[in-house]
Amino acid sequence: MPTFEQLCGYLNKVRIAHHIRGRIRLRLEAYPKELPLPGRGDTEQLQSLVEQAAGVRSVRINLLARSCLIEYDPAVIPDQAWRDFIAGVSSAAALTLENILRDTYREISHAQL
Repeated sequence: MPTFEQLCGYLNKVRIAHHIRGRIRLRLEAYPKELPLPGRGDTEQLQSLVEQAAGVRSVRINLLARSCLIEYDPAVIPDQAWRDFIAGVSSAAALTLENILRDTYREISHAQL
């Protein structure tokens, strides 16, 4: 599994296609095969990371359309967190999302040991 920092490095390939409170659609600006992910299972691992994150209700990845739909609880993850985190903006909202994802990443990594 790539490191958390490696995964965050791919954020420059992601844009927000649509966002309403509790639901966000992300668009991947590159084809998955163009990304330097180490293995074929990384899409599933990335989906698992986001799915298991606190406040995330569901994740649907469509590789053919290069999109990802995430339904989340705005009481746990502030709406602005997505925009700020993806853009690399340092804000309290982005930090909330980053901490949730880091904690989930640690739990998944620990479980794989």
